[in-house]
Amino acid sequence: MSVGTGALGRRRVLPAPVTGQEFVLVGVIALLWVALAVSTPAFLTAGSIQPLLVATAPVALVGVGMTIVIVTGGIDVSVGGAIMVCSVLTAKALVEAEVNLGVAVLLSVAVGGVLGLVNGVLIAYGRVHAIIITFGTANLFMFLGLRIFGSGTVNGIPGTLAFFGRGPDGRTLGVPHAFGITVLITAAAWWYLRHTAGGRHFFAIGGDAQAARLAGVRVQRRVLLAYLITGLLVGLASCFVIAQGTSTLDQSVGSGKELAVIAAVVIGGTSIMGGRGSVLGTLLGALLVQSVASGVTQLGWRSQLSDLFVGLFIIVAVGADLLRARARRNR
Repeated sequence: MSVGTGALGRRRVLPAPVTGQEFVLVGVIALLWVALAVSTPAFLTAGSIQPLLVATAPVALVGVGMTIVIVTGGIDVSVGGAIMVCSVLTAKALVEAEVNLGVAVLLSVAVGGVLGLVNGVLIAYGRVHAIIITFGTANLFMFLGLRIFGSGTVNGIPGTLAFFGRGPDGRTLGVPHAFGITVLITAAAWWYLRHTAGGRHFFAIGGDAQAARLAGVRVQRRVLLAYLITGLLVGLASCFVIAQGTSTLDQSVGSGKELAVIAAVVIGGTSIMGGRGSVLGTLLGALLVQSVASGVTQLGWRSQLSDLFVGLFIIVAVGADLLRARARRNR
C-alpha cells in the first residue's frame, strides 16, 4: 500500500487540522496586541495594523514554501539572496522596459522558480545536505544580485506594483491585497498538504525518507518540488517587497529575510528535524515576528530588542518541539 492511501497511511502522516501550538500562538498574539494597545493606543488603529499586515505578507508567503522544505527534512538559507535577484530584475524591468503589473509578476515568479529549481536539482539529485547547497547558492545569488545592481541603486521605480503596497491602491475594504493573497495561498497549501496524497508525501519523506521510498514515494521529485514551490513564492514575495518600498531599491533588499522566514516557520511549530509542520502555524509565526518588530518600534525601544524577543520565541518553540518528540518516543 502506498503512502497517502488507506486509513493507516493517513494516521501516520496526516497532521491535525489545527495544533495546540497554533492555539497558543493565537493567544500570544492576542495578549501582545492588547499589551501594545494599552502602551501605545495608536497600535490598534488602521494606520498601524495595515502596514503590519503588509510587512507580514512576504515573510509568511516565503514561509509557506519553507515549511514544505523543512517538513521534508531540508532547509533553504538562500531565500534572501533569491529575493535580491528577483527584486532587482523586476525593478529594472519596471524602470527600463515599463512592463505592466502582470508581466512584472510573471517575470519575478519565473526567476524565483528558476532559482528554486537550481536548489532543488542540486539537493534532490546531488545528494548533498540542503544546508550546504543553499548556503553556497545564497552566496551565488547575492553575487548575481549585486552584479545586476551594478555600482548603485535602482531609481525611479514606478507605482506599477502599488496593488501590493501600503497605499490606498494596495487594499480593499481595509485589507491589504498582499496579506489577503498570502492568506489564500496559505489556505490552499494547508488543504494540499492535508488532503492530497502528494501533500502527505512531504511529511512521509521528512519522517523517514527511506521508508517513503520503499512505499512508492518518488522522493527526489518531491524534494525538487518543495524547492521549486519555495522559489515561485519567493518571486511573488519579491513583488510585495518592491511595492512596500519607495521608488528606490537598494542593495540591502532581501538581507536577513531568510532568518525572519525560518524564525516564523519554527515559531509556527514546524519541527526543524522534519516530518511535522503547519503552514497555518507559519502564518501566525510571521504575524508574531512582525508584531514584535512593530511593537518595539512604536514603543521607541532599541531595534535589537526585537531580535532578542524573537530569539527567545525560537528557543521556546524548539524546546517545546523536543519535549513533544521525547514524549512520543516514551509512549
